[in-house]
Amino acid sequence: MRIITLLTDFGHKDPYVAEMKGVIYSINPKALIVDITHDVKRHDVHEAAYILLAAYKYFPKGSIHVVVVDPGVGTHRRAIVIESKNYIFVGPDNGVLLPASTKDCIVAIREIKNPILLRKRITSTFHGRDVFVPVAAYLSLGVKCEHVGPPIPIDEVVTLFLPKAEIEGSTFRATVIHVDVFGNIITNVEESQIRGRMHRGSLVEICIKRTGKRITLPFLETYGSVKEGKGLLLINSEGYLEIAINRGNASREYGIQRGDELILKLSPSVTA
Repeated sequence: MRIITLLTDFGHKDPYVAEMKGVIYSINPKALIVDITHDVKRHDVHEAAYILLAAYKYFPKGSIHVVVVDPGVGTHRRAIVIESKNYIFVGPDNGVLLPASTKDCIVAIREIKNPILLRKRITSTFHGRDVFVPVAAYLSLGVKCEHVGPPIPIDEVVTLFLPKAEIEGSTFRATVIHVDVFGNIITNVEESQIRGRMHRGSLVEICIKRTGKRITLPFLETYGSVKEGKGLLLINSEGYLEIAINRGNASREYGIQRGDELILKLSPSVTA
């Protein structure tokens, strides 16, 4: 049986997640369901896209990833299934599935149209329950993607890609792509981009374009490389450059939010 993952902005107070799981189990009682998270900031497609991109690849091949962060529910936006090299992604056509499915090499995209795979009554406000998870449940039983609906050319779906950091000499133009629950600030600077440019102990000046605030932090290996309450830069577990404070909240302390643009300048100096 294929694993079905769920990623939503529903939280845990309301019955919505349970309703989706109930629909899945009604179709496939032996389904294996994993919650990636239901704590995405409400309607935040970009945050959901990053979380999916970070998590999808750690699941067994053939897993089905369902994302319901869908502020356009009930409108003319399409419901889609994306088949990639190793996975299947189900959700709204609002770009949320694109970073992860593109990373895994998209094979085909299909619009969900087959009424046999949907609930009999489809509400205009809850396609997660009525459209996305029924399709995922049937796919987990072995229904082929081609039975979902007609193909869509990739250039016709809504695109959403994480911006790439730009490098000019010793200067990086970066964007904050995520702030995690610890307040760690994840930038779009990838490990491969800093290789040979930053070294352990390198000092980096960070300018926050939105506020003009400047801070200087060392580039080190892990949170415990500095004293409690001190800040640093490091490569996080997903291979991105991260701004953090040991046992502190860097986002709150430095006033940096997701979407902020940062200018990072390497200093010739090195910490002691």
